[in-house]
Amino acid sequence: MKNDFTKKIILEDGSEYLGYGFGSDSEKFAEIVFNTSMAGYQEILSDPSYTYQAVVMTYPLIGNYGMNNDDYETEVPTISAMIVREYNDFPSNFRSCKTLSAVMKKFDIAGVYGIDTRALTRKIRNYGSCKALICDASVSLEEGLKRLEAWLPETDGVAKVSTKETWRSPTSNPKYNVVAIDCGIKLNIVRSLNKAGCNVTVVPWDTSAEEIESYKPDGIFISNGPGNPEDAVPTIEAIKALKGKYPIFGICLGHQIISLAHGAKTYKLKFGHRGGNHPVKNLKTDKVEITSQNHSYAVDDKSLAGTGLEATHINLLDNTIEGVENKDACIFSVQYHPESAPGPQDSGYLFKDFVELMKEYKAKEGK
Repeated sequence: MKNDFTKKIILEDGSEYLGYGFGSDSEKFAEIVFNTSMAGYQEILSDPSYTYQAVVMTYPLIGNYGMNNDDYETEVPTISAMIVREYNDFPSNFRSCKTLSAVMKKFDIAGVYGIDTRALTRKIRNYGSCKALICDASVSLEEGLKRLEAWLPETDGVAKVSTKETWRSPTSNPKYNVVAIDCGIKLNIVRSLNKAGCNVTVVPWDTSAEEIESYKPDGIFISNGPGNPEDAVPTIEAIKALKGKYPIFGICLGHQIISLAHGAKTYKLKFGHRGGNHPVKNLKTDKVEITSQNHSYAVDDKSLAGTGLEATHINLLDNTIEGVENKDACIFSVQYHPESAPGPQDSGYLFKDFVELMKEYKAKEGK
């Protein structure tokens, strides 16, 4: 491997890593995290939950199957950077339309390769997710640390990625109408709801409860998204007003928002959960699911007492809460991603559970 380094990663603890650039040449400030998935870099790159983050891929070879037109999770990716061990700019796949680097240039996403990603991942695991500067290799460590100290991380991630206008995704022979609150929704969630027989109306994150009710939904869905769940105040307030009126299902950030709307608390994990191999135990069935995850925050299990919520799933790696439900209010949520993009499909049944909940609720209400 050549040694005329062109890019540098500087972390807030004073460590630095030298490599080579691909994608955008822009200098980037970001929170640095890691993902342990062995495939699915296109879905990861286009997942809105990675807004303002630089993702270290632990799988060593990235770019080898290119980028296709079908697997994007959003039309405009907002991830800050991708950091890999080895980048392949000559993909071999019949679905490939562009190289990863070309797509990253288009959307101003920085890339660094040639880094010892094992050492960098261990650093994040031990130190925790932290501020990082991705810059030209000529920038001194002292200057880089000054820039990092002056940088204030953005808190408008949900507002940045949420739709600005309501849009609809109909399906053939629909059984139910779902209003999906877009906090950074992945497109495969919409596809999964359509596949389950639901017409989907996607609304902005700050849509009022009154407007949501005007669409006459059979159920309400709250999506994934970036950042601290406590920043999504309009969504939390809407769920407070809507809970008990309709069946509600939340994924990832939606899970945290449901918990906050019930009076529970959330906290930031040291380095989060990101990958397609996280074991989660379903406390209702005693079965273990291998799940796809991407989140920095978790629900405080001790804060569930007195909220009406009960834990339904736990992470077997660290015993964090991975699912909750309020049976009386027809509400449930999971911290992981049953739409599995990328990841295993063990949890796809949750969309069927949502449909069944809407069916039971309509029968109960005589609708």
